[in-house]
Amino acid sequence: MRILVVHAHPVASSFNAGLFRMTVEQLPKAGHEVDVIDLYQDGFNPVMSEAERLNYHDLDANRKPVEAYVDRLLKAEALVLVYPVWNYGFPAILKGWFDRVFLPGVSFGLVNGKVQPTLRNIGKIVVVTSYGGSRFRSWLMGDPPRKIANRMLRATVRPGASVSYLAHYEMNLSTDKTRHAFMARVQTALDKL
Repeated sequence: MRILVVHAHPVASSFNAGLFRMTVEQLPKAGHEVDVIDLYQDGFNPVMSEAERLNYHDLDANRKPVEAYVDRLLKAEALVLVYPVWNYGFPAILKGWFDRVFLPGVSFGLVNGKVQPTLRNIGKIVVVTSYGGSRFRSWLMGDPPRKIANRMLRATVRPGASVSYLAHYEMNLSTDKTRHAFMARVQTALDKL
């Protein structure tokens, strides 16, 4: 399977970067073809320009500024996202990647003003993430990243696509034991892709 792995963390020595490296190493062992995007290493600009917004619905022009990312997304059969949850949301660089790459004609079409999902090439989504706070606190805040993965992303890809949301909570209180247990859980999930 062709898998696009997207990573969004600026610190190479972080636990999240370790999860990313493990993911990138594990998937080829299972016979997958892996395409890797490290948004910080790429120097991805998350800010949509005025011209991009004005051309947002122009299918001939809207993808030109991010065409390489669009092409990679459209070739993927599965999407794996590895990022931390900050302030109950995505890192800005990942949110900007969604805003600039999940465009009309890429992830959705507009038919008579209604959204029609178009990322039918993607049949599986895996999210590998970490939270500073507890699951309960995230639940109280509505846990937007989990909802986006399980609702928006699921609705954008092939009908019936599986979504696995793997989260390590309470990073502020984590130990070697909890981190190793989470890494084992992630490895098991990746082996099942």
